[in-house]
Amino acid sequence: MRARSGDTEAGLVSGRAGSADHRPSTVAWFHCFAGIAGDMALGSLLDAGADFSELLTILRRLPLGGWGLRAEPVLRAGIAATRAVVETTDDVVVRTHAHIVGLVEEARLPRRVTRRALDTFAVLAEVEGKLHRRPPEQVHFHEVGSHDTVIDVVGTAAAMEILGVDEVSASPVATGMGTIRSAHGLLPNPSPAVVRLLHGIPTWGRDLGVELTTPTGAAILAAMASSFGPLPPMRIDVTGFGAGTHDIDGLPNCTQVVVGQSLAASLGPGQPVMLLETNVDDVTGEVLAHAIEALFAAGAHDAWVTPVLMKKGRPGHTVSVLVDPALSDSLRATLQAETGSLGVRGALLERWPAARVIDRVEVDGASVQVKVSPGRVKVEQADAARVASHHGVPLRDVLYRAETVWRRREQQPARPGEAEPGRLPPDSPAPA
Repeated sequence: MRARSGDTEAGLVSGRAGSADHRPSTVAWFHCFAGIAGDMALGSLLDAGADFSELLTILRRLPLGGWGLRAEPVLRAGIAATRAVVETTDDVVVRTHAHIVGLVEEARLPRRVTRRALDTFAVLAEVEGKLHRRPPEQVHFHEVGSHDTVIDVVGTAAAMEILGVDEVSASPVATGMGTIRSAHGLLPNPSPAVVRLLHGIPTWGRDLGVELTTPTGAAILAAMASSFGPLPPMRIDVTGFGAGTHDIDGLPNCTQVVVGQSLAASLGPGQPVMLLETNVDDVTGEVLAHAIEALFAAGAHDAWVTPVLMKKGRPGHTVSVLVDPALSDSLRATLQAETGSLGVRGALLERWPAARVIDRVEVDGASVQVKVSPGRVKVEQADAARVASHHGVPLRDVLYRAETVWRRREQQPARPGEAEPGRLPPDSPAPA
């Protein structure tokens, strides 16, 4: 249900991570210590510096009349905040999901603004449909179809675009308790829609008979946020507070937003690689095993097979191969030839392989290769199996002995009288 925000499609490739200048992404983190509503999210972004006149220019593209918007400076429990107030003179309370989609698409808004707004209304329609046992396209919005909700949702998406927000994150979300009044009468607090929208999102309750989190606020997080938890690593640029309608004794009734440059990109430029994949449902296990060997022989960094469920319920497999971009054409041809697939998809990625050293040790007179990387020694399976077969001992004994030889040789000199770890006496098995 949750959709990731950003200009690139959610998935394996990030346009930011793969950009030439490796710019960090801009992250907006919503601190929902007093919950979140549509006007609180919009107000926090305005308070953080989203240009109000630019926001109005975008919103006026909507084919929607009879509304106005003002940004009102207020205090909430001593904290300076901005309250986003939508004023309506010609409100239509009930709209269908299809009607709202038409409004947004007709406006020809910036691409990310359109997608974020449509994602938000889509999760609302899905939840309302489940609650009222109707298909999402037949859902009639009541409060969430009004002018102010449309402006809050589209305005929040537009304000994010003005601030250049690439990713959205949020804290655990506070909710109230008791009951609230709605178009359907009295409902429990948090409302059934809010509870469904927050499915899978960290949530907690305050002992307050106030609707701290509204369906619109919950939908904004469900549709736009890609992670939840503490403030993510970032270099903070701006922060702002969006005020709720009323004061609450002992609690600042506002939502905080913190906007900054993500530090997650501090890995630096990685090694470019291509991920090639194809789905097959008519290939035997023997053919798949041979295809993997052929891909490695052709120069693949890595190759693997994943079981999947394909169309019409047929079991199948995804064959994946990680390759150097310079070899992508030849490996693609190998992948198609060995699997008989009708097509291959690809994505450009980056990887950060750990530095490793190839070394050799002697175990009972035989040379065994080991791969050494920070904090790990990996014995070459084929070499160890050959020694184990020759001497008639368990493979795990040879693996243990080879690793022990290397560690003692590199780190600890043998103590006087200690048996040579490279020998394989039958009465000295390795620990289980």
